[in-house]
Amino acid sequence: MSAYKIIDHEYDVVVLGAGGSGLRAAVGLSEAGLKTACISKVFPTRSHTSAAQGGISAALGNMGEDDWRWHMYDTVKGSDWLGDQDAIEYLCKEAPKAVIELERYGVPFSRTKEGKIYQRAFGGMTKDYGNESVQRTCAAADRTGHAILHTLYGQALKHNTEFFIEYFALDLLMKNGECKGLIAWNLNDGTIHRFRSHITILATGGYGKIYYTATSAHTCTGDGNGMVLRAGLPLQDMEFVQFHPTGIYGVGTLISEGVRGEGGFLLNSKGERFMERYAPKAKDLASRDVVSRSIAIEVNEGRGVGKNKDHVNLHLDHIDPKIIEKRLPGIAESAKTFCEVDVTKEPIPVVPTVHYNMGGIPTNYKAEVLTSNGKDTTVPGLMAIGEAACVSVHGANRLGSNSLIDLVVFGKSAATRAAEIVKPGNPHEEISQSETDKCLDRFDKLRNSSGSTKTSELRLQMQKTMQSKCAVFRTEKTLKEGMNEIRKPFEGMENISVKDKSLLFNTDLVETLEFDNLIRQAMTTIDSAYHRKESRGAHAREDFKKRDDKTYMTHTLAWQKGNEVKVGYRPVHAKTLTNDVQYFPPKERVY
Repeated sequence: MSAYKIIDHEYDVVVLGAGGSGLRAAVGLSEAGLKTACISKVFPTRSHTSAAQGGISAALGNMGEDDWRWHMYDTVKGSDWLGDQDAIEYLCKEAPKAVIELERYGVPFSRTKEGKIYQRAFGGMTKDYGNESVQRTCAAADRTGHAILHTLYGQALKHNTEFFIEYFALDLLMKNGECKGLIAWNLNDGTIHRFRSHITILATGGYGKIYYTATSAHTCTGDGNGMVLRAGLPLQDMEFVQFHPTGIYGVGTLISEGVRGEGGFLLNSKGERFMERYAPKAKDLASRDVVSRSIAIEVNEGRGVGKNKDHVNLHLDHIDPKIIEKRLPGIAESAKTFCEVDVTKEPIPVVPTVHYNMGGIPTNYKAEVLTSNGKDTTVPGLMAIGEAACVSVHGANRLGSNSLIDLVVFGKSAATRAAEIVKPGNPHEEISQSETDKCLDRFDKLRNSSGSTKTSELRLQMQKTMQSKCAVFRTEKTLKEGMNEIRKPFEGMENISVKDKSLLFNTDLVETLEFDNLIRQAMTTIDSAYHRKESRGAHAREDFKKRDDKTYMTHTLAWQKGNEVKVGYRPVHAKTLTNDVQYFPPKERVY
């Protein structure tokens, strides 16, 4: 591999990804005096956290009585009892402090007349253990993620985090089961960089682009997850893919749950507020899995709207235009741009769209990556946070506005744990040349591939398979067909065509490397779904309609090697950290 110029770096900690979780970790690490590098394939403020609209959850109680225990109950219930209760307790207890910290960093939250942080209602968020809706979601209009991302980037710069921007990470550097850093490709000048670090934190986001229709940006390819699979480590709970109930029909652009939190509602072709039928108490503010399935049923039973009766309408034309202008300006703009709708006069056509991945890299609440031996042993030197990780606070289904609080709470947790482990300036171990060569061999093989199949063709084949065979509703038949079909684009990589052989901002090669990450995650997703023979959260099996706590109150683990995916399981953490409170699943779902 002598053709590649390799530049070496040494850091106490390397953070891969510059979204909300990566930047929060970087700020905490730099504040702690650790020499920190933050590597990102896009400019930090272009990270996908900027697309988060509705808000960030915390039991501040600014709009009425609230309690972290109620937040915890809602999160456990929303996870369909698959969330780890120690991690959920940690999240909900730390949430108020984390939001106040963001406010002090400079996040421009919307305000009440009294000057407090404004909070809106969101799906699944209740007071007094499900008795009525609560306003718990702190908002900066409908651009909350954007506001948080820009603020944290400023803080990271203030604390002298070193950024490596437009670098594409290739693989982890492992030694005797420990992570010693990673290798990345500088897109701007074509050089290869070897980063040695005592801890590597993966904050690479979700993998929504395994599907054809998703709210995710083109860059959401789960690169850290692909790296973990190639390192021989498992991913967890990959079958749980959240369909956001309100993506713009035909486009997929997200329409925030904040719209329904401000009073918006769904109607079918008969003019019925159909959510009253499926979730009599929560109605349009039921959790996302419930609303998505309800829309799918309405469409499947012929009550959809439009020429093809394949979507429903979201109404906010009854809301005061001044409130829309103040609290939902981005939504109004998106509706006008993508479907030529004036939201003050007409409804937005919406349909469930892939939005979030509950699965990812298994970690504990300290953000340390876990091995597969059933004892929750950690992988030395490796952490994961944000959507790339599976802590698991979201379990089988994430509640809206719990993602942003997940980012900042566990971003800080990772920094805190790293500061406990790493002594600044400690020397680094040598890494064998064979480990570097293994990474560059794969890179070189893909770069010089001269087959006849375009990357875009294989990616489309993968996305269409996932969209049709692993969608909102699933069956043994469709999943089995999908397992066979999804192997074809993976095998197609042997005949892939990369026409651009250069090393300077080669988007052809970038998309090929991203596809290599995506297809591995697609395989683990559909295989995990096939083996979970129950319905839970976002995983709805038409042939196994009930939740089976006796058999499947457990996390799925999936390893991928070549054409094979191995599936195993690890127990859900039912115990909490302090034993302050603990929740147990009812026999039947209650919404």
